[in-house]
Amino acid sequence: MAKNKKNDIPSLLETWTLSPAATLGSSVRAKGILLEIRARLPSSMRKSLDISGRFLTLAMPENARSEFRHASAIIAKSLEGIESLPVIPREIEDILTISTTERRRWLEDGRLPSGGTRTVKLRGRARQITFHVFEPQMVEDLLDRGAVEEWREEDAAAAMENRRNAAYKAKLTRSLKEDSKATAASQDVTDEASAKLRGWKEFGRDGLLR
Repeated sequence: MAKNKKNDIPSLLETWTLSPAATLGSSVRAKGILLEIRARLPSSMRKSLDISGRFLTLAMPENARSEFRHASAIIAKSLEGIESLPVIPREIEDILTISTTERRRWLEDGRLPSGGTRTVKLRGRARQITFHVFEPQMVEDLLDRGAVEEWREEDAAAAMENRRNAAYKAKLTRSLKEDSKATAASQDVTDEASAKLRGWKEFGRDGLLR
């Protein structure tokens, strides 16, 4: 019994370091890479791979040497070209420090180019979801040139202009309504005066003013 318990203690270890180009400085991106590689492992081995900072570690017990070698080979193969792994929505939000609303707005107006779509099945559910993914090189370029701050300034200026236009339209609408009311009131006075003078010509024709 004690021998089995000893064999279950992780003694086979291997570590891989994720490059800054792979994580883009994001812990969310690093966790996404972990989940991506775990998905390529047999289900019984997935929890044997974990991450701390930028370090992926595979840890398995001594009596699982064959499985360890198999998992190690899969991980090493999966890490080849990992820098090109598409960036998913929650990752780009963390990398660029943007909100979900900003991501959706900039994606819709074309400032944030889509790198395609991805469809995944939600765990434990029959429903699938489809979302846009982004090219890591494009994301890195946006990060390097501070595009997000420029876009926020543009949006703030556009919002201010929209508020001015809305205020002008509201003022114009009020003015037109007031003019319409004034015209209607003037017409009412004219109609009332005309009603009071009705028969005046007849009164003069009959010579009653002579």
